[in-house]
Amino acid sequence: QVQLVESGGGLVQVGDSLRLTCTASGRALTTYTIGWFRRAPGKGRQFVGGAGWLGGGSYYADSVKGRFTISRDNAKNTVYLQMTSLKPEDTAVYYCAARGGASSRYEADFDSWGQGTQVTVSS
Repeated sequence: QVQLVESGGGLVQVGDSLRLTCTASGRALTTYTIGWFRRAPGKGRQFVGGAGWLGGGSYYADSVKGRFTISRDNAKNTVYLQMTSLKPEDTAVYYCAARGGASSRYEADFDSWGQGTQVTVSS
């Protein structure tokens, strides 16, 4: 398995930017599909975005498309979620996840999860 730890969350204002980091250990992320999910108050865990095999492309939920960007640094075995133009509805606990298979946007497909990091966007 691969172990994941998220960091970089915090309290920001509407329109701000924030970068979340997912650091992996135990296995190289080059062979994994990476997903970002979030759980907002009163809602279930929702897909945010993902990066496919060997970092070949990324895909996003409509709610964040054009504002969030996933990148991978294989040398550091890390994945980033760059968030811009943040909105109050982006407030949530954000999780990174990994699966040893093809690209997916479904929570059940991911085997390894981080502990989550809180992002709060104030009006």
